Amino acid sequence: MEVVIQPSTAAAVELVARIIAREIHANPRAVLGLATGRTMESVYARLVSLQRNDGLDFSACRTFNLDEYVGLPGSDKHSYRHYMNVHFFNRVNIELGNTHLPDGAVSDLDAECDKYERLIEQNGGIDLQLLGIGHSGHIGFNEPLSAFESRTRVVALAPATIRQNAALFGDEDKVPRRAITMGVGTILDSRNCLLLATGKDKAEMIRQTIEGPRTNMISATALQLHKHCTIVLDKAAARSLTKIEYYNQAYESNAKWDWFRKLPAPVAHAKITA
Repeated sequence: MEVVIQPSTAAAVELVARIIAREIHANPRAVLGLATGRTMESVYARLVSLQRNDGLDFSACRTFNLDEYVGLPGSDKHSYRHYMNVHFFNRVNIELGNTHLPDGAVSDLDAECDKYERLIEQNGGIDLQLLGIGHSGHIGFNEPLSAFESRTRVVALAPATIRQNAALFGDEDKVPRRAITMGVGTILDSRNCLLLATGKDKAEMIRQTIEGPRTNMISATALQLHKHCTIVLDKAAARSLTKIEYYNQAYESNAKWDWFRKLPAPVAHAKITA
């Protein structure tokens, strides 16, 4: 696990977008695992800009989203299919037929979960999995008690998740109580994981994810087991970490990140202090 702290939300978003862009430049047929949520909207907006202004080409990419609400068809404005179309897919040169989300409106949900797992496998697995983190510590909708070996399945949403998403639905009672999600094991199978967290409300859960013990009560702690996981934070999300000086030193001394540090202001960033 590598922790990279940036001085602002904009800087953290820029780094994540640039990492995704570099993956696509290196592998135009990349299989991307994608996430939803307010944190990701800025990432997708930046990727749209890179496609339109810098020629980033999504035409051969294939995508698999982490999750979808049970009971919502893709045409529903609250579905994640609708979110992805509005914020990303309809704004870049990607083939919609190459974009995949679980279908939460089918009658046989278990069959849909099995089909999703097979489809990921048939496409060669996920090259780069983008992740956020929920207030319950979930990645995808892998709520407390999710096994680290779990695969795509139907889950009950935790009260903290329902409260977190209530504003998007207008009322807590309107939030679906179940979702289809990639399993923790499915996520860990990806070749690279990239988690973005911003804001002070994520700080304590980030501390537990990075510095706490691995536990299936916080599915994000499973990322400690991944060989190629990068966690990108702004200063607010990093505020509860106890080893900030070390994380900063490791980032600053790693030539791997020179390409980003050399980008012009406001993308280039000053040294970060605890």
